[in-house]
Amino acid sequence: MSVKQPETARIRKPSGLPLFVLALGQLVISLDYNIVYVALPGIGAGLGFSDHDLQWVVSAYVVATGGFLLLGGRAADLLGRRRTFVLAALLYAGSSLVGGLSTTPGALIAVRGVQGVGGSLLFPATLSLINTLYDEGPDRNRALAVWGAAGAGGLCFGSLLGGVLVEAFGWPSVFFVNVPVAGALAVAGRLLFPADGPRDRSRRFDAAGALSATGGVTLLVFLLIRAPAEGWGTPTALAVATLSLGLLTLFAVVERRSRDPLVPTRLFAHRGLLTATGTAALFSATFGSVPYFLTLYFQTVHGYSAVATGFAFLGPAVLVAVGTQAGERAVSAFGVRRLLVGGMALGAAGAAALGLALTSDGSYTALLPGIVLLGLGQGATWTGTWIAASAGVAPHDQGIASGLASTTLQAGGAVGLAVLVALSGGAGQNATGAGLLDGLRTALFATAGALGCGALLPLALRRSTAP
Repeated sequence: MSVKQPETARIRKPSGLPLFVLALGQLVISLDYNIVYVALPGIGAGLGFSDHDLQWVVSAYVVATGGFLLLGGRAADLLGRRRTFVLAALLYAGSSLVGGLSTTPGALIAVRGVQGVGGSLLFPATLSLINTLYDEGPDRNRALAVWGAAGAGGLCFGSLLGGVLVEAFGWPSVFFVNVPVAGALAVAGRLLFPADGPRDRSRRFDAAGALSATGGVTLLVFLLIRAPAEGWGTPTALAVATLSLGLLTLFAVVERRSRDPLVPTRLFAHRGLLTATGTAALFSATFGSVPYFLTLYFQTVHGYSAVATGFAFLGPAVLVAVGTQAGERAVSAFGVRRLLVGGMALGAAGAAALGLALTSDGSYTALLPGIVLLGLGQGATWTGTWIAASAGVAPHDQGIASGLASTTLQAGGAVGLAVLVALSGGAGQNATGAGLLDGLRTALFATAGALGCGALLPLALRRSTAP
């Protein structure tokens, strides 16, 4: 039996338990990224973290996820999507249990790294399952819209859920809550998704390419997180940059000579995928950075508690979910290119409106016009990005295509936040008063400008990628 055989057994309707499980997998990924933020003070006090090292509770997850996404994408293609999905969910469940029981900083940072590896396996496995179980066109678009709504909503609901759990049960609860959910995902994936079949032994895994790519990208993400705070000219930053460049250069050489490369060169001729990877990077750098600055505005300027801040993000979460559904319908009417252009244009207008509405005595209602435009634009752009990334890609390349787009998503977020924080004059680094407000406005206006320029990027999409 060929490994490709199960791909013919497609789910024709994007409803029911299989899609629910796939959406829940994306919800777990996005929640796990965001839920620990409000728990950081309790984690620092409970485990004795220094102020300098506490950031690694977040950064270890980001570095591991970003570094292993290409490997995770190819694993889904070669080892099987169901196998990879189940393995990733079990990694989440086991590492979350250990995380809640951790008693030292080192143990918790290691756990976050393992969770990041789980995310790097689960994200492309989930996305490639959608792209192979659902036919390209309306069925797949609807499935991606549901998946996108779950992920985008998780980023906003994470703060609220984390605040409620921490206040009620303490910081370990933000880890324990993942255990039953991830365990259920593993069982449901094993029961509901088509069997992968035996491995295709004619295709090699390209170990040299996997090691060089994973090492190079991991070091690059590490550099993008650390260098803005510690300086780009420090010996550590220069050493990491040199090693990362060397490994990525080695990866390029290996790929050119490999009979079955980790990243097939044919994918670089796919203009829709290349445009989608650029859009994913810009999405994360702009839309993904706005909650950081809004959190500072709510908590530092207006004194919101962690739970109140979480409730403040409920509106954006609902609007993003609405935007993903509207985006799915807009694709059928206008095509992918126009959807992406319109989504980023809405986002640019929303970010500019938010920047104008930030005042020391302003009410939450004054932010609503900007929140509405930004949320709808974010949801539409998210859905359009993943439709573009999958359109026209062969089933046996869907995993690595998802890995490419999601790798740029991670790297774009690290670069974007670092640049916006620098432009804002270091917002968040004990800034207060008028200086903080000016910095927050500057960051939002820069976001608006980047999204306005980015609206030109989807024009590179070929008309044939539009369903």
